[in-house]
Amino acid sequence: MTVTDLLSPRETRLLRAADWLRGSALVNGGLAVVAVGVALLQALGVAVLVPFTTAVLFRYTGNTSVGLSIAILLMLVNMSAALVVMVGIMAREVWGVASVWVLIAANVALLIWLGFTPAIPVGILAAVGALVLAPDLRAFRVNPVMLKELRGRMRGMRAFIVLTLYLGLMAGFLALIYLTFTTLETNFSSAAAGAAGRLLFMGVVGIELLLIIFIAPAFTAGAITGERERQTYDLLRTTLLASTSFVMGKLESALSYILLLLLAAIPLQSLAFLFGGVSPSEVLIVFVILIVMAITLGTVGIYFSAIAPRTLSASVRTYTVTLIGAFGAPLVLNLLFVWLQDLAGQAKNSVLEATFAYLSHIMTSLNPVAAALASQQLLINQQELGFTMRVLSSGVSIPLVSPWISFSMIYLAIAAVLLVLTVRAMQKPEAAA
Repeated sequence: MTVTDLLSPRETRLLRAADWLRGSALVNGGLAVVAVGVALLQALGVAVLVPFTTAVLFRYTGNTSVGLSIAILLMLVNMSAALVVMVGIMAREVWGVASVWVLIAANVALLIWLGFTPAIPVGILAAVGALVLAPDLRAFRVNPVMLKELRGRMRGMRAFIVLTLYLGLMAGFLALIYLTFTTLETNFSSAAAGAAGRLLFMGVVGIELLLIIFIAPAFTAGAITGERERQTYDLLRTTLLASTSFVMGKLESALSYILLLLLAAIPLQSLAFLFGGVSPSEVLIVFVILIVMAITLGTVGIYFSAIAPRTLSASVRTYTVTLIGAFGAPLVLNLLFVWLQDLAGQAKNSVLEATFAYLSHIMTSLNPVAAALASQQLLINQQELGFTMRVLSSGVSIPLVSPWISFSMIYLAIAAVLLVLTVRAMQKPEAAA
């Protein structure tokens, strides 16, 4: 007997609707790979850029290379959005069913505005999924586990004490940075003021990054194992609460508090505006990167909490993966990045040079710090927030999405996969029973 044999008709329909959304994500992911292949063929001298761009953006009249960048960006956004909506449907979240119609409306708008033809299969697949969900709209509600966990966390003094200490320490750290900078800088000109603003901004972001690395996994690593250790997990299994709703509720309650900490630090980040040197776009980029990283690290913790027998074991595995991803992997990726940059500069073949350029771009996007710095340099030097063009030695231009966008798409896809694996890990004992 399989897990699907034990599901109710409603749960079967929800899984079927989620499968339609997964199909739309795979369609856009496959088209994005094809678009990158078109860019490589263009670097080789094969004239496929214009017909492909015309086919996917038939109402776009600008530069074809820029059009291909826009198409890749929209495909990646569509893929990640479909995966997020799929998880929301599986968890019976109230925002999940609403997001299906938002996804359909957005793709219809893209089709009308830019002639974005990949929106057609996405809209059709999402519409089929919405029709499958139609008989079960009452199943979608605000997650009860999230409400219970969040109320329990915010009713006591502990949450507010942690928030106060967090902001106090951050303010003291910023004051120390400012006093040190003004002491070393004797001529406090406008350029020095801009440098001070940028330094203060980077200090706040650095603290928030460390906060996410060490706190986000801690909030979720014991989410499921803690229920087992308190001997309440079997009681939850006897309720009508679906496994996906339980997992999403635990994750949402943890991420809600982390989001509160990040939002509370925005006024401190805004102090940089008094000195200059930081734009609102940079604040937006950094905030998105921090939120996406918190979501991904939270799903890492809850995944190991589902497969580990004890909270200690889950915490050790979670922090091992987190620290390797945050500190070990960036060092290796940096060495590979330098090596690929050298190979790209030495490559005589345009296709090899373009391939190395895309590989180095992916490696940059896998590291949150590198992605933030590269996106910041792109914004400062080229005033581009979404995409850019890379000129090869042969004079051919290839499109590249800004690293913060590709970072968000990759990490959200990883988070969606980990959530699905977590739900399956929780359902295995049910199948065995």
